[in-house]
Amino acid sequence: MRGYRAAFAGFDVDAVARFTDADVDRLVQDASIIRHRGKIASTIANARAIQGVQAEHGSLDAYAWSFVDGKQIVGTWHHLADLPATTEQSTALSKDLKRRGFRFVGPTTMYAFMQAAGLVDDHVVTCFRHGAGTNA
Repeated sequence: MRGYRAAFAGFDVDAVARFTDADVDRLVQDASIIRHRGKIASTIANARAIQGVQAEHGSLDAYAWSFVDGKQIVGTWHHLADLPATTEQSTALSKDLKRRGFRFVGPTTMYAFMQAAGLVDDHVVTCFRHGAGTNA
C-alpha cells in the first residue's frame, strides 16, 4: 500500500488528475506497484473522471450512495456461497461510471467496492457483524 500511496501522490485525486505521460513512463518503472501501463493510465483517467463526479454530485461519496438510495443494503445470506458477485446496483454503477469515462470498473469490481465502502453489508445472518453497519 505504501508504494501505491507514494506513486499516486498520497491518493490526492487532483494531483493524480494532473499526471502526464511522463508520469506514466515513470510509474511503469516503479517496482513498488503493478507496472501495467493500461492500469496506470486508467488510474489517471479515473481521477479526472472523479473530478467530474465531484463537480456534479458534490462528492464521490454522495454519487456512490445514490445507487443504493442513501441506505446500506443489508443482505440476508445464510451461507457465503449464496453471496452474489454482482447486483443490479453494481451493474448500474459500473455502467454509469463507464459512461463517465472510468475504466476497470466492471460490475464485479463495483460490487466489491460497494462492500468495502459499506454500501452493502454482506455478512451472513449468523455473523456478529451482520446488520451492524451504519448508513451514510
